[in-house]
Amino acid sequence: MRIAVCGSIANDHLMTFPGRFSDQLVADQLHTVSLSFLVDRLEIRRGGVGANIAFGMGQLGARPVLVGAAGEDFDEYRVWLERHGVDTDSVRISEVAHTARFVCTTDADNNQIGSFYTGAMSEARHIELQHVADRAGHLDLVLIGADDPEGMIRHTEECRTRGIPFAADYSQQIARMDGEGIRQLTEGATYLFSNEYEKELIETKTGWSDEEVLQKVGTRVTTLGKRGARIDRAGEEPIVVGVAEERTKADPTGVGDAFRAGFLSGLSWGVGLERAAQVGCMLATLVVETVGTQEYELRRVHFMERFTKAYGHDAASEVEAHLG
Repeated sequence: MRIAVCGSIANDHLMTFPGRFSDQLVADQLHTVSLSFLVDRLEIRRGGVGANIAFGMGQLGARPVLVGAAGEDFDEYRVWLERHGVDTDSVRISEVAHTARFVCTTDADNNQIGSFYTGAMSEARHIELQHVADRAGHLDLVLIGADDPEGMIRHTEECRTRGIPFAADYSQQIARMDGEGIRQLTEGATYLFSNEYEKELIETKTGWSDEEVLQKVGTRVTTLGKRGARIDRAGEEPIVVGVAEERTKADPTGVGDAFRAGFLSGLSWGVGLERAAQVGCMLATLVVETVGTQEYELRRVHFMERFTKAYGHDAASEVEAHLG
């Protein structure tokens, strides 16, 4: 099963300020702020939901096709993704903009000042999925993740027009979308991904009930945080999968992307929905134990030992044959 992952590609520049922002602010001068903070640590990490999901799938051996836009500074990032099993030949390289970038400074009280530069991400709207399918041979499923809003709409419409199954996963972009935009990106999706809060927001903004949403999509996948994930389909009993036991909790960033990577990998192997969700939950556990979204290491034996402990030998026997 050939899966394309459409979504943002970004670099994160994370800095730490040892003092407190509040100590530098003058109450009656907030209308004319001009400050510079001397930071003592800088971490540069690879990110973007599309790249994070594709990286996880690559780690599992699913060989996803990453679809998104980046700048000419993407070369090192491309090599990293290719080395970890991601097909990056459908990434559009901008001639005028840098790869999207998030720059954030955190102070001693964990307050943050951040800026997001969209950069090349806005050019995702110019990517034709038919060209991606022609190059890859075919596409069995397209995940449409958070990206340039116009690009998300265009990819959704193209999937409908060409009869390509798609998964709707707008995550961070839902905050800026109105009900009509959400309806446009949802109706006809083979899969709909969200967390619990986004699930309620979808229903509130669209005016659809939970039952009505299930009439619009094939399968609804809702992540439940520490309680795992729930899979709903119209007229069928829900499937609820718990999380694998955590050994430590280092950083929750990217956990949702990891779940999607595992779930989609399971689909590409042809295992059932429950097994796919279990793979997603296991990969999410590895990510929460690691600082950064692509810094975890997937070792096959280690993964299967923990997967077996969490979900049993029968589940493990189905998964082990496919694990890259």
